Amino acid sequence: MSLNGFFLWFILLWVVVLISLFAIGGYFMFRKFLKRMPKQDGWSELDWQEHYIKNTIHLWSKSEKDLLEELVSPVPELFRDVARERIAGQIGKLALEENASSITRALLIKGYIVATPKRDHNFLRKKCKELQIDLTPYEGFFQQSPELGVTSKIAK
Repeated sequence: MSLNGFFLWFILLWVVVLISLFAIGGYFMFRKFLKRMPKQDGWSELDWQEHYIKNTIHLWSKSEKDLLEELVSPVPELFRDVARERIAGQIGKLALEENASSITRALLIKGYIVATPKRDHNFLRKKCKELQIDLTPYEGFFQQSPELGVTSKIAK
């Protein structure tokens, strides 16, 4: 039995598709693995993120939770949970550093800007324009480069 014609090309195409999908999945799994690796302080990026969220969960009001949900709405559904947690972790970090008594709109927007890469800032500007939120006080944060990870000197 020999493979020729359409069936041969179908099998070759299927092999290429499978290898591509495995490579893409492996890339994202490896990135998650690296984020779970402990750093010099013994905590991973995700451990710090969870720490900040857990220690500031009581500071969030319903309106701020709704605003965060509205701001992450342009993120594709598949990645929205990860984006929300990363941004909430950064906001929590800023709240702990500033000894905030509650999460304010200003703190939320500042944390969102710092937590997201520059390429996503246009989405934030567009969404804030829709919500009639003035971003003038936060222009300095748009010029800064985003943090590479959520880490801090705060002890457990």
